[in-house]
Amino acid sequence: MSIQTRIDATAPALSPALQRIAEEIRRDPALITRLSITELAERCGTSVASVVRFCRAVGVTGYAELRISLASEIGRESAQFGQRNGFGSEIGADDSLPEIAATMASLEVLAIEETIAALDFDALAAAVGAIDAADRILLFGIGASHFTAADLGHKLLRVGRNALVLSDAHEAVSSAALSNAATVAMGFSHLGSTVETLRFIETARAAGATTIGVTSARDSRFAGAVEHVLYTAVREPAFRAGAMVSRIAQLAVVDCLFLGVAQRRYGDTVDALRRTHEATRQLR
Repeated sequence: MSIQTRIDATAPALSPALQRIAEEIRRDPALITRLSITELAERCGTSVASVVRFCRAVGVTGYAELRISLASEIGRESAQFGQRNGFGSEIGADDSLPEIAATMASLEVLAIEETIAALDFDALAAAVGAIDAADRILLFGIGASHFTAADLGHKLLRVGRNALVLSDAHEAVSSAALSNAATVAMGFSHLGSTVETLRFIETARAAGATTIGVTSARDSRFAGAVEHVLYTAVREPAFRAGAMVSRIAQLAVVDCLFLGVAQRRYGDTVDALRRTHEATRQLR
């Protein structure tokens, strides 16, 4: 995982002083290559000791390593994606539509690449096995995460799996309470802080269901509550209506999970896809 993505993933769990440092870097990653540690501390209204703590929190030994990591990363990604202001720069008020589209494309490509590169394939295999063996699959997310849950639900239904996409928190918790050992409950929460999704998972697990989570927040309560967690790696821009990049990363994980499940019963999957395709042909 790149240092900028690591900062994004770590930021929600940091103290307010360290979050200010994270926000400054996210706003202009190249700025850090020009500031001393004292200048950054003053700019963020914090101390040099806080900057050192921030560096350790995001997995580097100190400020020198942070600057080197950011400088090399910005140079490499600017060359790869062709950003005129360096990769990571925000969408500007004067950007043209082609420039906005190029920025979003590069963020989404990077989210898919980093998510797949960092994917825990043991956790993915366990999730695939649990879904394959389940009699009932409950899928739940709030906001943009709901659309990811719906996407997986649609795919599973097309191959004959008993998947239920829950759209209401009361409905989700009620269904979770009726779970048993043959149930899989899967929750989606980008930041791992959605109360309704956490309650859904905790209720399902207490009832005996196998629980799976998709999130970018490694230190969240949500990540700790599920048995099998699949992490995304995302840099979400400030202009994030509908959680754009995080949704793309979640969908990449969903596609890997679905293909793993579909492959388990290859012949049945091919037959189900053929039959559902034929059944819906006259509706097109």
